Amino acid sequence: QVNVVESGGGSVQAGESLRLSCAASGRSFATYVMGWFRQSPGKEREFVASISWSGDSRLNYADSVKDRFTISRHSRLSTVYLQMNNLKPEDTAVYYCYVTIQGNGRRVWGQGTQVNVSS
Repeated sequence: QVNVVESGGGSVQAGESLRLSCAASGRSFATYVMGWFRQSPGKEREFVASISWSGDSRLNYADSVKDRFTISRHSRLSTVYLQMNNLKPEDTAVYYCYVTIQGNGRRVWGQGTQVNVSS
């Protein structure tokens, strides 16, 4: 029983910033990894970034967003943030948050939040 909810999407011009949030909630679960994928019309869903709940908070970024996006997590809650700076038109997509559950490795997805970047 896990629910995943994203927020923070919107429309901006190139060079501006957005901060996405994602909260996972439910009973009797533990977070292993949380992160983000995105999908544009006519394209495959692609990985964006992730962060683990291990002691070293392992980070992963797609090359296309490295040095522009920063993923972080709450100190104790199953909540993740994606700070997106210097946005580009090619960042336009629906951004989907996910949580990977400890113990079974299942990935639970949110409904997505739209990000539009105009030139």
